[in-house]
Amino acid sequence: MPIVILHPQQFSCIVVFGPPAEIFYVIMSVTCRFLSGGLLHRATSCVSMTTSRNACFSNARMHWIRQIGTKANTPAVSTRPVNLTYDVFDGKGDNTPLVFLHGLFGSKSNFHSIAKSLVQRTGRKVLTVDARNHGKSTHSPIITYEAMTNDLTQLLAQLRIGKCVLIGHSMGGKVAMTTALMQPSLVERLVVVDISPAQTTPLTNFPAYIQAMKEVKVPKDVPRSTARRLAEDQLRQLVKERSVRQFLLTNLTEEEGQYSWRVNLDAISNHLQDIMNFPAFNTSYEGPTLFLGGTNSAYISSEDYPEIQRLFPCADIQYIPDASHWIHADKPLDFISSISTFLQS
Repeated sequence: MPIVILHPQQFSCIVVFGPPAEIFYVIMSVTCRFLSGGLLHRATSCVSMTTSRNACFSNARMHWIRQIGTKANTPAVSTRPVNLTYDVFDGKGDNTPLVFLHGLFGSKSNFHSIAKSLVQRTGRKVLTVDARNHGKSTHSPIITYEAMTNDLTQLLAQLRIGKCVLIGHSMGGKVAMTTALMQPSLVERLVVVDISPAQTTPLTNFPAYIQAMKEVKVPKDVPRSTARRLAEDQLRQLVKERSVRQFLLTNLTEEEGQYSWRVNLDAISNHLQDIMNFPAFNTSYEGPTLFLGGTNSAYISSEDYPEIQRLFPCADIQYIPDASHWIHADKPLDFISSISTFLQS
């Protein structure tokens, strides 16, 4: 049975559906927002929330729910896992498989060439995975590191992988860190690529990228090459770097002549602060860990070292010369060599 919450001062309401426990969380967080005067800004508006598989909580509500998590050292997850798409590159060896997690606006295909090389070099099975709201994985209004860890945990269970080597780049690196801290028994080794457990907002221009992507309009039934050119022309005003435009354009898809973005821009925009931040943990991951940065990138700085050592006491921090944030694209051979060496150490 739905519950309707009326704003005491505005002509607005919130309709809440779902199990009693989840409705309770929503009511309490909405009440807090009403008291602070920050939830509804339009005089006549009505928001519908369905607290089911894809419950839609804002950043503030997610933060409030995490604060009352049932486990003292583990943030609570407010949404059920979604199905993830993945590719498998089979190796002949019996060693623990490698699992690659891409960054924001990326996909599992970002690591295909790297995966093939590592299969040949190590003999291990390699998986590349699409995160929720990316690639061909299921869309959800929620995109937090706790939720993405839940997705990955479910996938590994479905594939009967009891332990893996997690390798994550940027956003994927934060998913990998969160998984190691929340589910350490699943992670034999951890590789974090050009990211740290610190806030990354000052280093990014993602709000402009999202705005530019939302404003792109491509006519129906034009050739794909024309669609890409038109989309890039429209992105150019806000996205100055050609390499970034080309990266974003990998998300342009066509279905029945209609072009759209395969990433869930609304969810990413609504949870961008969650993506830029990192959950608070009082636990640590004791397994072998490699933080691999690029010398031309500022995502892993000396200011991050104390927090890295607190959460990952067995971490080794290395840098690849002349590499930017996209280390695996700039220096693929050095990247592969660093991972291979780490696996043998």
